Amino acid sequence: MSHTIKEKQSLLLRAKRIRGQVEALVRVLDEERDCSEVLQVMSAARGAMNSLMAELLEGHIRSHVLEGKHKPSSQQTVAAEEVIDMVKSYLK
Repeated sequence: MSHTIKEKQSLLLRAKRIRGQVEALVRVLDEERDCSEVLQVMSAARGAMNSLMAELLEGHIRSHVLEGKHKPSSQQTVAAEEVIDMVKSYLK
């Protein structure tokens, strides 16, 4: 079973929160709010999207790279953890 199916409810909840943040961005733009407020709302939406992307990438690596037909070596596991950490750091 895919990791996205296992975590479906959690992922949907996060996506709905992101949708709310994007709707808030549309509102502040429509209301011609100050650019600093627009940037703050945009930054929050981008952060939420990046966080969701990091979570999905981590799940993908753990489910599809490390849990294949062959058990990964300890070196492969360490390398996968390093990639996960880099992705999380990049997407912060």
